[in-house]
Amino acid sequence: MPSISVPRRQPPRKRSHRAANAGHANPISRFFDHFAAHVTRWVGSPIAFGLALIAVIVWAASGPAFGYSEIWQLVINTGTTIVTFLMVFLIQQSQNKDSEALHLKLDELLIALKGADEGLVDAERLDEDKLLALAAACTARVRRERRRRRSRAAGSQ
Repeated sequence: MPSISVPRRQPPRKRSHRAANAGHANPISRFFDHFAAHVTRWVGSPIAFGLALIAVIVWAASGPAFGYSEIWQLVINTGTTIVTFLMVFLIQQSQNKDSEALHLKLDELLIALKGADEGLVDAERLDEDKLLALAAACTARVRRERRRRRSRAAGSQ
């Protein structure tokens, strides 16, 4: 099978702030990035779930010893609230990083593919109205292509 050469196009000059400063991140940002990645990976593990389950079981089992008091309830409420509050920031940071990496990979594919709509590069940075207009244009393009294929298939029969 012959190999197909895909001509490469020049990538857009304007990149995100993160990509432009990738090699110059300050130490706090780098630390937080690594910390968030490790914590979110660990929190998603079966061991972390097991430990959380054990903590809830121990808390529930201790209810009779504390007479199901308000303080007993406050312990679990405060603990879960604090953990949830902090985890939101860690998980969001990891999601932002994953999303940025995915968009960069998709942008590279759009740039590399001949015939691809380069207007879709960095589409995630558009405001809501422009994004909706772009989605409508893509939908119309797909419909035109389907009609063209159907008419070709009907003409060949």
